[in-house]
Amino acid sequence: MDINSILLGVKCSCGKEHKCDIEYIYVENGAIAHLKELCADFNNILIVADENTYFAAGKETEKALFDKSLKSVIFSGKTVLIPNEDSIKRVREKLDGIELIIGIGSGVIQDLCKYVAHFAKLPYMVVATAPSMDGYASSGAAMILNGMKETVPAGLPKAIVADTAVLKNAPLEMIKAGYGDIIGKFSALNDWKISCLINGEYFCQYIYDTTYDMIKKTIDTANGLLARDEESIKALTQALMAVGIMMSFATTSRPASGSEHHLSHFFEIIGIINSEPYFVHGIDVAYSTVITAEIREKLIKRPFPEAQYREDHEEKIKKIYSTVANGCIALQKKVGNYQKDRISVYKNKEKEIKAILSEMPTSEKIKELLSLVELDMTEFYQMYGKEKIKNAVLYAKDLKDRYTVLWLNYDLFGGEEND
Repeated sequence: MDINSILLGVKCSCGKEHKCDIEYIYVENGAIAHLKELCADFNNILIVADENTYFAAGKETEKALFDKSLKSVIFSGKTVLIPNEDSIKRVREKLDGIELIIGIGSGVIQDLCKYVAHFAKLPYMVVATAPSMDGYASSGAAMILNGMKETVPAGLPKAIVADTAVLKNAPLEMIKAGYGDIIGKFSALNDWKISCLINGEYFCQYIYDTTYDMIKKTIDTANGLLARDEESIKALTQALMAVGIMMSFATTSRPASGSEHHLSHFFEIIGIINSEPYFVHGIDVAYSTVITAEIREKLIKRPFPEAQYREDHEEKIKKIYSTVANGCIALQKKVGNYQKDRISVYKNKEKEIKAILSEMPTSEKIKELLSLVELDMTEFYQMYGKEKIKNAVLYAKDLKDRYTVLWLNYDLFGGEEND
């Protein structure tokens, strides 16, 4: 795959001219050396990493920038870095005189750099250290602000440098996370198509098809990923980059983030609130994709009811989300999801809805695909337990303004257990 050819964009039958403002993406052995020419026009550079990602690629990055004036922010590698107000402040404190930010790391580091660079009106570049997520090439920064998980429009990097010699040595958990993040697109794409049918939301077949193709390419890498085969790592990384570019093309994360991400965000937010453990993002997404597949299966086989489910949702949200409950309630009041009566749409389009729900693999097939990289749903159930998973299915939807199968399931059947 020539990832840079995708950057050129396309005039699409959907009516939009898709484009991505990233100038260069290098996914190859020795890619870090390209920083020398990429940074030719910058002298004062801020490097942001944590202790682990600096160990993985910090020295090589500094070697490529030997003639530059460098500052650094190095976060602890012993605790989970949260992209919140405190982390933002630490980076902003080092910006005086800085012309360019380089983030060395994967998801959180890149989101943090993306966010700070955007609001400081500075360019930034990425040195990837793990093929763990698709956000490298997306314009959204996944932040936790005021305790809420929020995707902030924050622009794109000038360049992404992904050295396969570094990526193949990432923790195996992070490699599995990247694979799992791609498997999650089965769920996200289906949600997008459902919302197009029910809400008339914008939909692009080119972006849908390209993202789906990345899923197929990724599945073929599974055995090689476990062996840390460099070509397999490269193929996974390119798939993640391509999906990120598709988000830029769509000007929304729709092609890559739906109900499976909302569930993963639930486990993360509740974990932070209650000081409880949670999986790394891509692995949570992978396991949550099994849950969303089970929801689709329930909806396919059951007749839709004549009335929409109603409950005193605010009290439930307050009990579950505690310190961030007011933010969830305010968001849903703004969007009006609880006030919308969609039952007539569901009944009139029941056959079409079920046809779309049937397009994606079953929950058993998803489990089989996850097992290819030794991801076992048993650890998901052991980590979270039946009650937390049930609450996620019912209330993860309240973290976001996006319509997904979680809303379809809630409107029709509410708190009823999956069969």
